Amino acid sequence: MVERWVSTKAGSHLSGRRKTSTGPEVRLRQAVHARGGRFRLHRQLAKGCTPDFVLPGRRVAVFVDGCFWHGCPVHGRKTAWTGPNAELWRLKMERNAERDRRSTAIAETLGWTVVRVWECDVRDDLDSTTDRVIAGQASVGVE
Repeated sequence: MVERWVSTKAGSHLSGRRKTSTGPEVRLRQAVHARGGRFRLHRQLAKGCTPDFVLPGRRVAVFVDGCFWHGCPVHGRKTAWTGPNAELWRLKMERNAERDRRSTAIAETLGWTVVRVWECDVRDDLDSTTDRVIAGQASVGVE
């Protein structure tokens, strides 16, 4: 098994990507705020559980998941990884999915309603995505 990442031209565009306050996250926050939702950013609910933002008055924890990094069923990768880092990418994506499941479980155990939103939902239908967040409609079928 390869233990170190090999720098490749194909992956150079991924370096330096934002982890917090991404474009979709900011757009959703602006829409939630415009509808009267008041939130706190990146509040750690427990070790290993830091939603992108929370609406404390409604006990709603919101995670805005990137399609690439979190494996969107529509836009996520559908073929096996190739290249010198294939196994590392596969393991990384498995860890991401496991971390998502663990964060959701922790927040729900603490009494929060978890809303997981795909970045494509924000891009394609901001209004209904905002409605889901404001209403605290828990995500269904998201791992």
